[in-house]
Amino acid sequence: MSDTINMEIFYWWCIAFMIVIHAGFLSYEIGASRLKNALTAGVKNILAFAFIVPTFFFFGWWIYNGFAGGIVPDLAGAAASLPWSASMGPNVQDNATGIFWAAFVLFAATTASIMSGAIIERTRMSAFIVLAILLGSVVWILGAAWSWHPKGWMTSEWGFHDVGCAGAVHLIAGFFTLGVVMNVGARLGRFNADGSANPIVGHSMPMSVIGLMLVIVGFFGFLGGCIIYNVGGQWTNIYGQPATLSAFAFNALMGFAGGLIGAYLTTREPFWMMSGGLVGIVSVAPGLDVYYPPLAYVIGMGVAAAAPLVQNQLVRRGLDDAVGAFAVHGFGGFAGLAISGLFLAGYPNVAEGAPAVNFLGQLGGAVVLAALGFLPGYLVSLAMKKAGWLRVPAHAEERGLDLVEVPAQAYPEWAITGASTTVAASAPAVQPSMIQAKTA
Repeated sequence: MSDTINMEIFYWWCIAFMIVIHAGFLSYEIGASRLKNALTAGVKNILAFAFIVPTFFFFGWWIYNGFAGGIVPDLAGAAASLPWSASMGPNVQDNATGIFWAAFVLFAATTASIMSGAIIERTRMSAFIVLAILLGSVVWILGAAWSWHPKGWMTSEWGFHDVGCAGAVHLIAGFFTLGVVMNVGARLGRFNADGSANPIVGHSMPMSVIGLMLVIVGFFGFLGGCIIYNVGGQWTNIYGQPATLSAFAFNALMGFAGGLIGAYLTTREPFWMMSGGLVGIVSVAPGLDVYYPPLAYVIGMGVAAAAPLVQNQLVRRGLDDAVGAFAVHGFGGFAGLAISGLFLAGYPNVAEGAPAVNFLGQLGGAVVLAALGFLPGYLVSLAMKKAGWLRVPAHAEERGLDLVEVPAQAYPEWAITGASTTVAASAPAVQPSMIQAKTA
């Protein structure tokens, strides 16, 4: 019983650290917003969390346990995940379900926070919450059932391997976000008539940098939730293969450090340096259990160096991802999976008869998860756009979302100084900012 309780305690504290991720997202999105939108950026993160918790209870957990084989549900296998099941509440005979459900809820909320930053300063609160529920309690968890469940078809049929959720969380959320960004449109003043871009700078880069560092702190709880504590035995990854927390520590820190350097070399900018650290961890997440640590450092550095360039390409195409969420999570996750197909090829799969890890399985899995994320994000946000529900009116955007969506002001005394809280300065498109990186 003591071993069982220790297992329960381990995940309890993983959950607590995962909540720190959301404190970090809240901080960095507030800092990335202009004064007139700062509170809205934080409030919508908190509300997304509040809506995802009950929706994941009522159907998200059931999706994970019922759709490992594909799109046809396994009703018997998912019976214990129904909201009225004996395991879905206080039960002294079950020390595991509640903490695993809670960890998955925090994964779900993370996907919504990834999307949140990209569409700040112009999206309706109600539309964002609906999209957050769709992403956090339906789309990502379906991808997790396929790719991150011990019996998921991508693992059993393709040999897919992604211990740190680069695909199920980051790639899916990044591509879902890209679909929404394409429909919500750019913030007023972001682009000129000739297509050139103006930087729109958040009111507090220090707050954003601190927020990103908090995300990294919370990520160690996230990664702890990706490993299985086996009472009386060795740790295993989500697929049942032997693993250790030591391997996760080696490679997560090496990927993080490499990512910091890579993004710094291509931007010389604090915001992208810290974002690059996150890219570094995401890009090595598929092979945290088996990578040679110096290899993780090089992978993290290379993918993070490329991420700001991906962001610049989106800007050149008139897409306004305010914090580079697609470049960090969508591109970072996709690149990490594709690269892992080269370096993890041949690693054995514990599932009987399942193929070993291979390049085509990793690349094919990345494509499937990208499509699973992008299509719902694009189609649902397109329907919202057609209905006039996705974006606030132009006059509300000009006035500031804090007054029309919260309503409150983050810094009410600011008006006394005579400074404007509406910033849409014209500047050369190559000027470095939090939303457009310059190349070295």
